[in-house]
Amino acid sequence: MNEKQLQQMTSKKGFIAALDQSGGSTPKALRLYGIPEDKYSTDDEMFDLVHEMRTRIIKSPSFTGEKIIGAILFEKTIERKIDDKFTADYLWEEKGIVPFLKVDKGLQPEANGVQLMKDIPTLDELLKKGIEKHIFGTKMRSVIKSANEEGIKAIVAQQFDIAKKILSYGLIPIIEPEVDIHSVDKEKCEEILKKEIFANLDKLDKDQKIMLKLTIPSVEGFYSDVIAHDNVLRVVALSGGYTRVDSNEKLAKNPGLIASFSRALTEGLNVDQTQKEFDDLLEESIDGIYQASIK
Repeated sequence: MNEKQLQQMTSKKGFIAALDQSGGSTPKALRLYGIPEDKYSTDDEMFDLVHEMRTRIIKSPSFTGEKIIGAILFEKTIERKIDDKFTADYLWEEKGIVPFLKVDKGLQPEANGVQLMKDIPTLDELLKKGIEKHIFGTKMRSVIKSANEEGIKAIVAQQFDIAKKILSYGLIPIIEPEVDIHSVDKEKCEEILKKEIFANLDKLDKDQKIMLKLTIPSVEGFYSDVIAHDNVLRVVALSGGYTRVDSNEKLAKNPGLIASFSRALTEGLNVDQTQKEFDDLLEESIDGIYQASIK
């Protein structure tokens, strides 16, 4: 493990950029960027376009390790290059940003009020590829829709089981059991989730460090005790469909919780903007998210 990257993820102020839209979410990301689906006809063309979008974001002057401590990437992104360097190397060597890799393969249909992750049959190969491409850690997402204790217990158990394999490769896992912001019993979901997180954290060895990516809680400061846990390197927050303004406002009320936004980060960016318009808007977005993350 890169000790300098570990130190940065442990204590440096800033936030994590989520640039990991994959096959299912890429068309929506491109659509929001101003590229409709009739502008490409194959998956390769689609991924070329989204890599161009991500390259434009990453190369923007404000996208640096000064305020962004890490970035989550998609598998096809780590296989591609920016200015003759693989994306993860470019992020760290040119920008001072720690690279993470999304490893989940999407969600199962809803059952017991949750969506577990689909099986990841190629996880070992993917982790080996991540190591070859100088990835620091991973991220995997599942979703909680309602306050079903059995379902939430299953989600957290699945996340931690896979996290242990990731840890065995010397990588830091980001566990993301997202609570749907539209859940009618969101606060109850979060109470059950926290109980299950603690139950699983307490089973880890002392030297096993994980990160958590959680929905901004309904109760301010709700995850402070999770943030303080010895096995937790960092707790980051997803925007979950909130606007950037709402996400920043809610995040700022939760000391110690930092952002890992996707849609809220890129909100308003458009393929037809001039480079100055694009850079200015991204700088404003980064600064606002950073300020909310250091409260």
